[in-house]
Amino acid sequence: MQNTPKSLRLHITLFGRTNVGKSSLLNLLAGQDVSIVSPEPGTTTDMVEKPMELLPIGPIVLLDTAGLDDQTVLSTERLKKTEEAYHRTDVILLVCENNLFDAFERNVIEHAAHAKTPVIAVVNKIDCAPPEPSFLAMLKEQADAVITCTATDPRQRETLLTEFKRALLLACPDDFLQPPPLVGDLLPAGGLAILIIPIDLQAPKGRLILPQVQTLRDALDNDAAALVVKEREYTAALQRLNQPPDLVICDSQVVMKMVADTPSGIPCTTFSILFARLKGDLAKFARGAAAIDRLKSGDRILIAESCSHHAMEDDIGRVKIPRWLRQYTGADLTFESFAGRDFPANLSDYALVVQCGGCMNNRREMLSRIQRCETAGVPITNYGVCISQTQGVLRRVLSPFPSALDAYLNEMQ
Repeated sequence: MQNTPKSLRLHITLFGRTNVGKSSLLNLLAGQDVSIVSPEPGTTTDMVEKPMELLPIGPIVLLDTAGLDDQTVLSTERLKKTEEAYHRTDVILLVCENNLFDAFERNVIEHAAHAKTPVIAVVNKIDCAPPEPSFLAMLKEQADAVITCTATDPRQRETLLTEFKRALLLACPDDFLQPPPLVGDLLPAGGLAILIIPIDLQAPKGRLILPQVQTLRDALDNDAAALVVKEREYTAALQRLNQPPDLVICDSQVVMKMVADTPSGIPCTTFSILFARLKGDLAKFARGAAAIDRLKSGDRILIAESCSHHAMEDDIGRVKIPRWLRQYTGADLTFESFAGRDFPANLSDYALVVQCGGCMNNRREMLSRIQRCETAGVPITNYGVCISQTQGVLRRVLSPFPSALDAYLNEMQ
């Protein structure tokens, strides 16, 4: 569990004013000193992240943010990071003190309501000022659950964890407790998937990249078998089977060859399209791909990479996708790349956003990006869907997902 990728963990973020005890609460929940604690305002500067296991919830990551009322020299930059945390937060822990609830706390509640993010209010420092019944009643109207504690008292840890887990089970998003499937629903028990995996030069030596590993694991978890081959050995592997596979999955960069080599009766798709469904909204990404046909010279395209990697000579996001889009549209397009958690505020300046597969994003952050693009009136698609459109095979690789295929075809009309 400690090695579970952060993108698959429930993201729980602590918000609150300076010195309400956010860092102390994180340390108490984690059972170790993760955040620096001090009475000096503005002690928490950069966001602190602590992955841990919390049964029966499972793997989570706690995020500690700067105080909402930070007035230090770097407060503007710190609060900007705090604002960004809303976009990847599954559950908010709003830390406050007795009778201290006004514009700062209400702003958090408003953010949560807009994003449909559950809120657990934590009244801290009850050893100094026991919460009044009227204050607790008000919090219960504002938040999904309310707990009280003294975060500096380690003797309270087990009691706090019990209350915390109870509140989480009540507030936890349904799509986390029952996450969307990756590939298991596309394979019958005892079925067979062929995974076409080119050797990725950007993967560490001796290892596969995360989407491939997660797909392989999901197939095994659902009692299916997986045959792993490179693209050059795919047709030979097909010929050796005494019956066709139930599904073929490939890296997007070889999708045209895979479709050409796959008999029409065999369902097929790409790893990136599987992740578009797992992490985001495949139907909206499919509609976004239809916008590629409307691109014209002078349009700006945003390439959003969620991981910060060293760009190779023929990088998929910075070289290949721009090249394929220019070739497909015949238009003189301008491309801008943003890496990691950076996502521009001026989305309306772009004609299209092309998001990577999102293996490093949690689902909440991906859905937030989709929502922000919708608000700005900008179509968004993802690497795999975009590549398949430019290679002329998107209808085929969307065929295992009828609702997404219908959304694409309707948008193309």
